[in-house]
Amino acid sequence: MKKKLPARKKKPAAAKALPLKTLHPDFARVVKAFAGERDVTPPHEGRVFGFRGLKTGGKIFAMMSSKQHFIVKLPKDRVAALVAERKGTYFDPGHGRLMKEWLEMKGHERLWLGLSKEARDFVRDGAKRKK
Repeated sequence: MKKKLPARKKKPAAAKALPLKTLHPDFARVVKAFAGERDVTPPHEGRVFGFRGLKTGGKIFAMMSSKQHFIVKLPKDRVAALVAERKGTYFDPGHGRLMKEWLEMKGHERLWLGLSKEARDFVRDGAKRKK
């Protein structure tokens, strides 16, 4: 009699990237700019804070809110400076607690790509420091 082998576990399917046409047009341009970077994952089905965004090393660095506001993770002092310049506000994920390393912007689309690159570097370098 042959002994039954345990069933193989299937690998989870890779998350499917969202089509650019489903994203805010200005955010789609940002996503497209990162398309050639191996360490950047485009927005996909999964969500962070209920939103979809760009990731590096499994950590999110830029996203769009359901209200179509652009959100990026930056150093506290950089966020404070941008808030002081009235370019954005501290991000509130809905708990009434402002997040000091997250900037939420309504408008200022011309800044999104540059801030996304800053955010990617900040998140990527933070992950390296923790190792």
